[in-house]
Amino acid sequence: MHAVKLSDGIVTLSPLRLDDVKAHLAGEDELLVRRLSGGPGTRQGVEAYIRHCLEQWDTAGPLRAFGIRSGAGDTLTGTIDVRFAQKGLAPGQVNIAYGLYPSYRGQGLATRAVHLASRYAASEGAAEAVIRVEPENPGSAAVALRAGFVHRERLRAEDGTWLDWYARGLRDRPFTG
Repeated sequence: MHAVKLSDGIVTLSPLRLDDVKAHLAGEDELLVRRLSGGPGTRQGVEAYIRHCLEQWDTAGPLRAFGIRSGAGDTLTGTIDVRFAQKGLAPGQVNIAYGLYPSYRGQGLATRAVHLASRYAASEGAAEAVIRVEPENPGSAAVALRAGFVHRERLRAEDGTWLDWYARGLRDRPFTG
């Protein structure tokens, strides 16, 4: 299952691997830490997370964690997760979460990665993808909108955080862009 590789010619998604640890730690910034991981990464913590991700691939678990890669050497530019089961999701829905390292933001890479991840989710039987964004994160909301998602509602998460839900049917419209 680790052989999955999705590309549009500019961005490539492939499962995270242990040799991504150093690049991930170097790419983390305050925004990624606050919005995705909740605390600064450590070598041990990132290795444990990637091992968990690899196990999910091996066992067909609900998490598919990809590295977002671009450039001549498929440089790791960020990560994107597709979760096929998560509290609050309806049957057939997947959650997509992404983050780019600071020097790669603003180049359209996240939007391309969301398109690729959405196509992958559809190929695995998902009917709808959702992206949940904190209202004070306009960059992530803009990615969702550029990728064809529409704002559906604002809901409070279990931890009290408000999240804007963006959704896109995966079977009813072709992917463009």
